[in-house]
Amino acid sequence: MNTDLIVLEIVEGTLASIEQEVETAIGRTARSPMIRDAHDYRAGIHDAKLRKLTGRSYSALVHPVVRDFPLDTMRPGDVFFHNDVYLSEGGIGHLPDLCVTVPVFHDGHVVAFVQAFGHHDDIGGAVPGSMPSHATSVYEEGLMVPPIRLWDAGVPNQAALTIMTRNSRMPDSLAADLDAECSACLMGARRLADLFTRYGRETVEACFDAIISNTAATFRAELLSKIPDGTYVWEDYAEHDGVDEPKLHTQRITLTKVPDGGGKLILDFTGTSPQAKGPINHCGNYADGNFLKKWLAPILRNLADSPERAAELDVNEGVVELIEMRFPPPGTLLTPIFPAPTNARTFVILRLLGVLAGVIAKAVDGKMPADQETIRYTGVYGTDADGQPYLMREVLGGGSGGRYYADGEDTIHVVPDSRNIPVEFAESRWPFIVERLGLAVDSGGPGRYRGGLGYEKHIRMLRDAHFMSIADRALLACWGVRGGKAGRPFEVTIDPGGPNERIVDALADAEPVKAGEVIRIRTTGGGGWGDPLDRPYDEVVRDVRWGKVSVAGARADYGVIVTDGPSVDVAASDALRAGVRAERAGDAPFFDRGPGYPVLAGGRLAADVDQR
Repeated sequence: MNTDLIVLEIVEGTLASIEQEVETAIGRTARSPMIRDAHDYRAGIHDAKLRKLTGRSYSALVHPVVRDFPLDTMRPGDVFFHNDVYLSEGGIGHLPDLCVTVPVFHDGHVVAFVQAFGHHDDIGGAVPGSMPSHATSVYEEGLMVPPIRLWDAGVPNQAALTIMTRNSRMPDSLAADLDAECSACLMGARRLADLFTRYGRETVEACFDAIISNTAATFRAELLSKIPDGTYVWEDYAEHDGVDEPKLHTQRITLTKVPDGGGKLILDFTGTSPQAKGPINHCGNYADGNFLKKWLAPILRNLADSPERAAELDVNEGVVELIEMRFPPPGTLLTPIFPAPTNARTFVILRLLGVLAGVIAKAVDGKMPADQETIRYTGVYGTDADGQPYLMREVLGGGSGGRYYADGEDTIHVVPDSRNIPVEFAESRWPFIVERLGLAVDSGGPGRYRGGLGYEKHIRMLRDAHFMSIADRALLACWGVRGGKAGRPFEVTIDPGGPNERIVDALADAEPVKAGEVIRIRTTGGGGWGDPLDRPYDEVVRDVRWGKVSVAGARADYGVIVTDGPSVDVAASDALRAGVRAERAGDAPFFDRGPGYPVLAGGRLAADVDQR
């Protein structure tokens, strides 16, 4: 049926409003710092055909719920729950991500779903936080729950809730978070049911179809059209898996742009490394890669005509028809075989964002951002002054890549709207003092457009505790593009400058920290874009004035001699830059991976990947 454009706008706006209201309700009523303060959770709205309608953020999938509970068996007030990685159709990546799904009813029929999932403090397993860095089996990672009916027609399943909270080291916050998520999704279902009552099922579902088809048409016309037909290859690597010695765990994409249907991308993951012994695997191949398509599609927005236009483009089910995924046989990083561990799967799924950006950069002469930060979890745990156990974790961001028109952004987070734990809250709740929280100077990759900076955070422990980290990019930096240099990698140092100074492995479950010792965390900087010797002097001086680049960094990375003031010694800087250019053997490489890559690769570069 023809869709009234005004009604379509109202429906689309209402969906976005409901999604935001659900997320706001969760943030205001949850109890755990990871949900309430760090905002590591997402909501989404799906129709009865299981299509994602909203595009403000990524979300999980409804497929596993409907697979196990047919629509005609659902009743108003039902709430479904799951966190099983292997039975979630690729929509849940590790066990701490708990997902609730609420069906929406109109005239006795299921017409839509409201869903939320978030990263919870603890769901059992070998270590506090349920993310054992040395796990070799999913059984070590916590309690697995396949899709179940957690609320039956409005009545909570107390037995299931008791089992889950009994397995958690933080049972009170787990129970409160689940209640917040269930209640928020039930509220969202009521809001969405009102929309159907107002306009009728036929009209609303026609608007759903239009929303999805409009997204597909827009992506084809404005984004895919920028990619020339052809085949391009790029790969990147996770650097360690927590079990084996550090090595290159390859994630490869062969991208083929074909003109079918007005434009289509084929992403072939052949060449991806075998599944790891440790927990960096991701189940990406379920439901034909439905989750992974929507996860990767936001990278395409970098092809928009302007940043403002990119921000207007939502990613919903409309992108699914534009992307065909071809997975290697079972037994790879993207097609792991149960019960391979997955708790650190961010090393793979987030790296794929950069792999897709890199392979597109090859196709469009570098007009894509350099590589960006990936997510990392750091934290401490122990007992407080009252002898009570505590667990503090946070998702510290890093720098995004420089772009062909602007610097990267500082301390961004891959999880939309997420944030670091507020210092005032942390110090009032846990036995430590945050002595510094700021930018990691010189961490952004040098370039005509500099990479964004990462965090530098200093935590002084007031009681003996243990430090934990699930992080990569400690050996392999964020790569630069078109002559831009790689950013600085992740690093954690305990007792820096003290008698017991030591570097902590980026994958650590229980590093001892004594009372009085400082934990210094420096997160990754984004890669640079373009030759750093082309960066104007005034921009380098501004960075020095703002504390983003040191005087030494200005000289070493940009060939700029900054004097007191600060100001530039122009004559000396001109001479220095001319000398550096004269010493170069040809043009700068199209990509710069940084010093860690040749070490892990044995000094060799793959000609079919690293050379343009």
